[in-house]
Amino acid sequence: MAIGKGIGGYVFNSQALIADGFHALTDLVSDFMTLATISWSLKPPTDRFPFGYGKIESLGALGVSGLLLVGGLGMGLNSLDTLYAQVLVDASEHSHEHAHGLMSFLGHNHSHGEGVPDLNAAWLAAGSIVVKEWLYRATMKIARERKSSVLASNAVHHRIDSLTSVVALLTIGGAHLISDASWLDPVGGLIISAMVIRAGMGNTMASLLELADVTVDADIKEKVRHSATTALQGNVKKGLVGVPYGSDVGIRDVAGIKSGQNYLIDIELAAPAGLTLQQLHAIEDAVRVRVGNTVRGVRRVRVKFVPFSDDTINLRSDFIAPDVSPRSSPEPEEEDEQVKANGRRNGHVGALDGHKKLR
Repeated sequence: MAIGKGIGGYVFNSQALIADGFHALTDLVSDFMTLATISWSLKPPTDRFPFGYGKIESLGALGVSGLLLVGGLGMGLNSLDTLYAQVLVDASEHSHEHAHGLMSFLGHNHSHGEGVPDLNAAWLAAGSIVVKEWLYRATMKIARERKSSVLASNAVHHRIDSLTSVVALLTIGGAHLISDASWLDPVGGLIISAMVIRAGMGNTMASLLELADVTVDADIKEKVRHSATTALQGNVKKGLVGVPYGSDVGIRDVAGIKSGQNYLIDIELAAPAGLTLQQLHAIEDAVRVRVGNTVRGVRRVRVKFVPFSDDTINLRSDFIAPDVSPRSSPEPEEEDEQVKANGRRNGHVGALDGHKKLR
């Protein structure tokens, strides 16, 4: 499509279409970046990356959003440069200079000093609008289903391509309908640049929040809670039986973070003191399997059991309290030789006692 726009713009003498083709060519960078980050982020966890590679997609979304911001700023500066030349500078004397001016390297070149474009160029611009709008809707649908920020950013790129083609179409048509329609291109470019910058800032903020481990959305928490409740208590209407002793367990809290397309979920269950480790393990496994099978995108489920009698324990209790150690340095204290000797002697005696008990 980028090659077609470029050739069509050259043949039909449309600078707007040539610029639109160049813009579509630069979008290939974001497409390759999207494919690379998605394929990488779906790799299984390893010893070096125990939580998976989901953050790679968040980094890719940040890069694609950065391209949106740079492109939007470049388009806006170039449009302002064009308006400045038309309003304050004699366009007939500086048309050639403006075509290769300071802002031309930042984005679209909207100079029309080479004459009126051929009306046939409008067909290429109209076809680009249809194709790019379809790509936007298809990509955004998948992005919303998979909660993928990098796909959402790439979908916005397709929408921007569609809008820039609209500007090219209006410029080509306006050149044939209005005697002096040169102002259409820069004004439209300013409007689109504002939309691009707004979309880029929104996607950038979402990517940064993912990298900062912001909590998952409320609807995801509700789905996880509903699936965990079904695993514990069953569902009479669907003919599902709950796990043994599941009715004695309550869901106290649900939390999690988003890692690319993956959700890493933590569930806190309140259980009576009489349950054995084997019974608790069966409950934990039932909850994990049910949540993983019914909530799309959940990659890991970690269950924490707390006693019913203690309401002060929550998922944030796993963090070390700031008053645990008065030392400001995280380095461990050096053990003296007497402590090490006692530890070795106690460990040796403990091993002998354990050996005697086994015998």
